Amino acid sequence: MEKRAEKRRIVLVPVAAQGHVTPMMQLGKALQLQGFSITVAQRQLTQISSSSQHFLGFDYVTIPESLPQSESKKLGPAEYLMKLNKTSEEGFKDCISQLLMQQGNDIACIIYDKLMYFCEAAAKEFKLPSVIFSTSSATIQVCYCVLSKLNAEKFLIDMKDPEMQDKVMEGLHPLRYKDLPTSGFGPLEPLLEMCREVVNKRTASAIIFNTASCLESLSLSWLQQELGIPVYALGPLHITASSPGPSLLQEGRSCVEWLNKQKPRSVIYICLGSKAHMETMEMLEMAWGLCNSNQPFLWVFRPGSVAGSEWIESLPEEISKMVKDRGYIVKWAPQIEVLGHPAVGGFWSHCGWNSTLESIVEGVPMICRPFQGEQKLNAMYIESVWRIGILLQGEVERGGVERAVKRLIMDEEGAGMRERAVDLKDKLKASVRSGGSSYNALDELIKFLNTE
Repeated sequence: MEKRAEKRRIVLVPVAAQGHVTPMMQLGKALQLQGFSITVAQRQLTQISSSSQHFLGFDYVTIPESLPQSESKKLGPAEYLMKLNKTSEEGFKDCISQLLMQQGNDIACIIYDKLMYFCEAAAKEFKLPSVIFSTSSATIQVCYCVLSKLNAEKFLIDMKDPEMQDKVMEGLHPLRYKDLPTSGFGPLEPLLEMCREVVNKRTASAIIFNTASCLESLSLSWLQQELGIPVYALGPLHITASSPGPSLLQEGRSCVEWLNKQKPRSVIYICLGSKAHMETMEMLEMAWGLCNSNQPFLWVFRPGSVAGSEWIESLPEEISKMVKDRGYIVKWAPQIEVLGHPAVGGFWSHCGWNSTLESIVEGVPMICRPFQGEQKLNAMYIESVWRIGILLQGEVERGGVERAVKRLIMDEEGAGMRERAVDLKDKLKASVRSGGSSYNALDELIKFLNTE
C-alpha cells in the first residue's frame, strides 16, 4: 500500500461508549499507519484518557455539549439519539470551521459513527467528503435497513404470528423476522424512525465495517447493492491497526499472573461488557454454577453492574470462599490479551460485536448471554451460523450454567466448537494479510481517500 508523502487529516467522530470508541480509535490507527494525521472530535462525555491520547498520537477537539445525558432517561434511547443529532449540527459546524482555519484546508475526510449522522450537515456545508463507520456487524446494518422500511403497527400485528416470526427474509438466510434487533430501545415507532435516520446515507461517499467477508459475505453483498456506495470491510480492526485501542475503564493486569498458573484451555473467562446490568439473583446463580463446574474461572465483575451492589460485597460468604478457591475476580481486564492466553478455554460473553470478533480472532468458543437486540443477533450467529458457541436462554440458573461450562470446556461438543473457532481464526487472520479481503479493502479505501 503506497503512502502519500503529504499527510492529510482525517476527522473521526465516535460515539461516547467503549464499544464504539475502541473500533473508531483502531480505525484511526490503521489510517495513521497509512500516512494520514488523525483528529478526534469527541463530545465531552467521551472520556478518552490523556495517557491513551498520548499513546495513539492523535489530535483531539471537543464538540460542545448540546443535550445533557440526563435527557436519555426521559426520552428513551432512540428519541435521545435523534434529538442529540438535531441539536449537535451547529456545534460540529463550528468545530470543523475552527479546524479549517487553524490547520489549513487539509481535511481529507470526516469519518463518523453511523449514530452521529449530524456530521453530514458540516460535511455538506464545507464541501468535505464524508464516510460512515458502523461499529456493529454488517448484518445489524442489514437489519436497520429492513426496519427502516417497516410500518410499526403492521409489524407488531405480524409478529403475533409464529409463522411470520420464523419467516426467513428473502435473500438473507438465515435471518428471520424475529431476529430483528428491536429490544432495548423503547417503543417501536421511535426505533423505526431512528433506523430511517441512521440508514439515510445523505451525502456520504462510502461506509466502513469492522468485519470481514469470511464472516458476513452475504450481508456485505446485500448492503453493497442496497446502499449504492462503496462498502469497505476492514476488520478485524484490532489486527489491522495492531492495537487493542484505548480503554475507558482501568484494566487490572493481576489476572494475567493468575492465568499463568492455570492449565491450558481450562479457564472460562466471563465478561458481560461495559454497559450490562444484572439482578442479584442472576449473579448468584452464575456464581453457584461456575463454582459447581469445578473449572477455574476469571470473572470481570464491573463495579455497579449488579443492581443495588457496588461490587462483590453482595456475594454470600460461602460463595466468596468458593470463588477464591476456584476463580479470580477483577473489575476490568485486558480482554485481547486474556483471550489470547493459552489457559483460556472459553468465553462467557454478552456478545457485543467487539467481544465477538476478539474471541473469534483468538479461536476461543463462547457461552452467549446477550442482553439486548444487537447482541441477541450476534449470539444467534455464534450458535447457529458459525457454530462456535452455546446460547443461554431464559432465566440463568446454576444447573444450566454448570452444564454449559462443562459442555464448552470438557465435552466433545466443545472440542468441535473450538475446531470451528480456530478455522475461523485462520480465515480472519488471512483476510488482513497481503492479498486478503480486508487488506485489499483497506488498500481501496486509501486510494479512495487520496482521490477525494
